[in-house]
Amino acid sequence: MRRFLVPLACAALTSLPTCSAFSAGAGPGLTLEAAVQTALRQNPLLRAGGHELAASDGAIRQAGLIPNPSLSLDVEDTRRETRSTSLMLSQTIELGGKRAARVELARRDRDVAALELEARRAEVRASAIQTFFDSLIAQERVQVAQASLEIAASGAQAVSRRVTAGKVSPIEETRARVAESSARIELRQAQADLASALRALGVVMGEAPGAIVRVDGSADALPALLEGPALDERIEQSPLLRRARMAVQRADAAFELERARAAPDVTVGVGGKRAAELGRTQPLISVSIPIPLFDRNQGAQFEALRKRDAAQALAQAQEQQLRAEVLQAADQLRARAEEIEVLRRDVLPGAQAAHEAARRGFELGKFGFLDVLDAQRTWLQARGQYFAALSQAHRLCADIDRRLGAADAP
Repeated sequence: MRRFLVPLACAALTSLPTCSAFSAGAGPGLTLEAAVQTALRQNPLLRAGGHELAASDGAIRQAGLIPNPSLSLDVEDTRRETRSTSLMLSQTIELGGKRAARVELARRDRDVAALELEARRAEVRASAIQTFFDSLIAQERVQVAQASLEIAASGAQAVSRRVTAGKVSPIEETRARVAESSARIELRQAQADLASALRALGVVMGEAPGAIVRVDGSADALPALLEGPALDERIEQSPLLRRARMAVQRADAAFELERARAAPDVTVGVGGKRAAELGRTQPLISVSIPIPLFDRNQGAQFEALRKRDAAQALAQAQEQQLRAEVLQAADQLRARAEEIEVLRRDVLPGAQAAHEAARRGFELGKFGFLDVLDAQRTWLQARGQYFAALSQAHRLCADIDRRLGAADAP
């Protein structure tokens, strides 16, 4: 099998410093590297995940604190001459390793939060790659639609001249004008799709609306594919699978804490009692320990143990599902790559050559305009199939990248 180590079309892209606005008329457009780096730096979801991870440090600090001592004051009798006043300072001593178990659980929570942030980074990164290539393909659709409109307009003019010369029927001119109108509609739709794709890219990058107006890259460049052990290693190191396994460790730490809570804590106290009738202060020492006769925290231990078993089963299911989804996406991507190669090598050049030959033949009077329209329709269908295959291939690559994670640099 294959795996996807780098974002798409990295060899075909040039680097640009990350900026907040990308102008269509001022030099190169937005590159893939700039889009990914900006998204990783500015995406609000990642900022939220960073705050959540930082908050877990406070939970670890809190878990390691010992209980506060308590100060009690008892006064017996309200008459000064017979009053007794007792002052006691008490401290609870935790036994059974409760504090260490709490700290361990808080650390596992932090590890889960860190892997959650890593998985979120992979999600944002894959979304940036996908929306970048959606924009790039939409941009190329606009360019092709503009060229199609120019060809259709040129054909309509040629038909008009032949109609004026009395060589073809006026019906042919009507057909040519319809083809030109269809090409104009296709251009407007392509422009609308491009604007929508650029807005989606801006949302992922955390940019203001309208900040991105053009992207630079090669849409038909696909990433390197690896197979076998390399793919297995990437699956093992994927953020989703590591997070599921860390959840098992977190559940195990929760069970250890509940088991530690079964041990009773000891409360010791020291103080003094001032008896007015005796005229002296008597020392007080107290020791208190609960008797675990009925409540030995057995219910909480059972609950934590079953949750640990559930976490283990979920981790196993996550691994099986992740592996199946990645392999399925890789198979689909292989088919799309083969389709793209055939379209690029054979279908597109042949359809374009047939269309140009039909157009020239019509101008020379060798073909009818229906032949031109048929050749043009075949060429448009081939280009549409090519762009659809490219879009699907890049979406599959981004989907695999989302599941397996990747390095920050494209």
